[in-house]
Amino acid sequence: MAQTRRAELEALSRAVQAVTQQRSVRDVLQMVVSSACELIGARYGALGIPDENGQFAEFYAVGISDEEWARIGPLPRTHGLLGAMLREARPQRIPDVRSDPRFHWWPAAHPVLTDFLGVPIVDDEVVVGAIYLANTVDQHGFSDDDEALLVLLAGHAAVALANARLNERSRELTLVEERTRLARDLHDAVSQKLFSLRLTADAAAALIMTDAERAATELAAVRRLAREASAELRAVLAELRPPALSEDGLVAALHKHVETLRHAHRVALTLDATTSCAVPSDVEDTIFRVAQEALHNALRHADPKMIIVRLETCGDTVVLEVRDDGRGFDTTAESGAVRRLGLASMRERAERLGGTLVVSSEANAGTVVRIEVPLRPGTLR
Repeated sequence: MAQTRRAELEALSRAVQAVTQQRSVRDVLQMVVSSACELIGARYGALGIPDENGQFAEFYAVGISDEEWARIGPLPRTHGLLGAMLREARPQRIPDVRSDPRFHWWPAAHPVLTDFLGVPIVDDEVVVGAIYLANTVDQHGFSDDDEALLVLLAGHAAVALANARLNERSRELTLVEERTRLARDLHDAVSQKLFSLRLTADAAAALIMTDAERAATELAAVRRLAREASAELRAVLAELRPPALSEDGLVAALHKHVETLRHAHRVALTLDATTSCAVPSDVEDTIFRVAQEALHNALRHADPKMIIVRLETCGDTVVLEVRDDGRGFDTTAESGAVRRLGLASMRERAERLGGTLVVSSEANAGTVVRIEVPLRPGTLR
């Protein structure tokens, strides 16, 4: 008996450690439900975070593949047994979920559940979510010890979830502060120069027909102000270079960015990135920015199930390809302003370095964004 108890405590300790090591909210929630299934010995597990409209704002599951999820359909609502722990804030242990009067139905593609154990996640007396387990691996049903262990894990999960949300909030505030500072710097450094440039250009235009010599002097001042504004603008924009890119290089920065998006969106997002030679910093910036814009467009506009990002060096050229299986669009027709500006910006970035950008898409057939940029000026054209 002592050995069994010790083994349970060691398993709980490992589960708690795994949960508390996660930094993002998504990672915490996914690790909680995975650890719960492993700790208790359940075939199926889920964790739901409710919203204010009778829906789940977030819902994570173990034991169900992506293909099965697609067949099951929309996320469940917070009713029946799934809502019981959210309303009553106490565990629910049932030998056969199908015999419970609160059970109504599940979609045809849903796996058949039998024994059931649900535990609320409570933070400062507020139910912030619930863990659901079903179908014990040994088919003996959930025990008192199983319920006690899951209650302990749920308590640690509440703390880990609160910490992860604080971390994410802190990062958001840091980003807002940095954007505010950069906006202020941009205004101070450039806008006054541009204002002076406009006034000087107006003066030159007024003098061009009456005093050519003074007009030439004013135009010289225009050129000087333009150079100064351009230099200051480049200095401010240099600060916008992603820290991960300047510290870790292009491949590592792409991996981090893709991982962040993978956690934020329910999309199969993969990256295949290899570079066989050093990539200049301006090329890295361009490739990274195009990848950001292409991924943003795909996630926001295309409703894809899968996105593949591929990066490689081919001789003297860096090639980035972002391919999605979303709804696609007619590349010859006018589209939304956001998409137009995004594509124009990507194309300008490529051409600035002597590269090319090609966008291939058809309605309901996905989109491919491909950029090729030379490692050295003049090697591509």
